[in-house]
Amino acid sequence: MNQSSYIRPDWTPATIALMVLGFVVFWPLGLAMLAYILFGERLQDFKREANRKMDASPFRRWNGEWGRGSCRSRFHETGNVAFDEWRRAELDRLEAERRKLDETRAEFDRYAAELRRAKDREEFDRFMRERENRDGPRDITPGPSA
Repeated sequence: MNQSSYIRPDWTPATIALMVLGFVVFWPLGLAMLAYILFGERLQDFKREANRKMDASPFRRWNGEWGRGSCRSRFHETGNVAFDEWRRAELDRLEAERRKLDETRAEFDRYAAELRRAKDREEFDRFMRERENRDGPRDITPGPSA
């Protein structure tokens, strides 16, 4: 742990000030800061242990990877052929559905961009018409030479 940081789980002037300020502003904040001061080192150990257990967990391969390409490579065979075939078919179906949704989203984005472009063009044209009406017709012929 970096012991040169100002806010570390120890009785430093910064942590004491934050604790007192927390109690003044909203007492649960002060209580949370006090708990951090007293048990912060254990929190680091708890976090390290939880990360170690999660890395060894069979659920690690799920880890939020949906929607980032094919999930099939993240699963291991279970040994049950019927289940593995069903899972493979379901993953293929879900992947096809995801691709279809992505295509629909892209199509809608193009449609919305075209609507914004048309609206911008309409607003600009209206501004130019109002500007011309306000200023009156402009004579672009050169004036008499002196």
